Amino acid sequence: MQQPLAYRMRPTQIEEIVGQPHLVGSGKIIRRMVDAKRLSSMILYGPPGTGKTSIASAIAGSSKYAFRMLNAATDSQKDLQIVAEEAKMSGTVVLLLDEIHRLNKIKQDFLLPHLESGAIILIGATTENPYINVTPAIRSRTQIFQVMPLTENDIKIAVKRALEDKEKGLGNYNVMLDDNAMVQLSRATNGDLRSALNGLELAVLSTPPNKKDNIINITLPIIEETVQRKAMSADKDGDAHYDVISALQKSIRGSDVDAALHYAARIVESGDLPILTRRLTVIAYEDIGLANPSAVQHAVIAIQAAQTLGFPEARIPLANAIIELALSPKSNAAYQALDMAINDIHSGKVSDIPNHLKDSHYQGAADLDHGTSYIYPHDFDNDWVPQQYLPDSIRDVSYFQPKGNSKIEQSFYDVYHSLKLQQKKGLQ
Repeated sequence: MQQPLAYRMRPTQIEEIVGQPHLVGSGKIIRRMVDAKRLSSMILYGPPGTGKTSIASAIAGSSKYAFRMLNAATDSQKDLQIVAEEAKMSGTVVLLLDEIHRLNKIKQDFLLPHLESGAIILIGATTENPYINVTPAIRSRTQIFQVMPLTENDIKIAVKRALEDKEKGLGNYNVMLDDNAMVQLSRATNGDLRSALNGLELAVLSTPPNKKDNIINITLPIIEETVQRKAMSADKDGDAHYDVISALQKSIRGSDVDAALHYAARIVESGDLPILTRRLTVIAYEDIGLANPSAVQHAVIAIQAAQTLGFPEARIPLANAIIELALSPKSNAAYQALDMAINDIHSGKVSDIPNHLKDSHYQGAADLDHGTSYIYPHDFDNDWVPQQYLPDSIRDVSYFQPKGNSKIEQSFYDVYHSLKLQQKKGLQ
């Protein structure tokens, strides 16, 4: 039976893993475990196709332990017993347990003593948040690591490796992958390497070589068909991808609903839900902000719903968010206020914190006059009392400057301005 390309290209050494530098990079935690030959049980959680199984396979290969794979939902307790018996005979077995969030109590109770003894090194894999969906008994015996979606460059590295590998990959085929096809393959699969490699294999095996030079030429339309995602544009370098995203934000910022929906439709058709939801989150806070906080909240809820639903249904809540954001009053005053504060830090305006605000929860703090003159606002009417909070060098600075486009934001500014005046008067 011919195994899929993604299965064949699974790494057997830690150095072969693509992506996840925060876990397997030089000096990082999983790399250190392998190098020190001191493995501990862990749970890897993240989206499909991001390398959870690959990491487990590479850990086993690098440490020379037997490697077994089971599924918590479909494999039985008897399957776990077989792994446990093998561990007794060979010393240690690395067990990848997929869908670990679906492990029932009977299987869990069987597994726990083997984790305690170290006979089984458990690597649980899940797309669910383990802090919510994995039982405390398993969590307390494992380290939890988040596996991140692969970048476009990670996907490209893996694709090139698969095209060159003559033993496990497609190196025995005379393949020419067009540049814009590579861009689409690395982008349309949304960080899912399994999907990218299987799409590539389908493209190669289903495309006849040309008669002239026997080359299998993989073009953009072929990749669009095999991954079932249309490219936003057929430009060679993929710049139009970012142009569409930019146009979406500028259309919402300019309150043009029709243009915003047009550019959003392009992204929907490309199947790139992560980039659309990420950009709409940025737009909500950057361009609408305090001018309409409820619209920002509605957008975040719509984005969460879209991420749960996935395409094609995701377009429904996102359409609501796009229209409301485009027609809302706009303000960037909040993040500009923070940027002004950051610029002050960069320019060296970082003088000493007033003594009364310093931590006083340690012996000797009073001798340093730390916290001794702090006034507790909750002891006063309206939970407020004049008190200096900024360092002396910038005590009169004012960062928050509303745009005047919204009654809501203006009401925030009225409170801000009133408190500033009272503060100044009270400290004179």
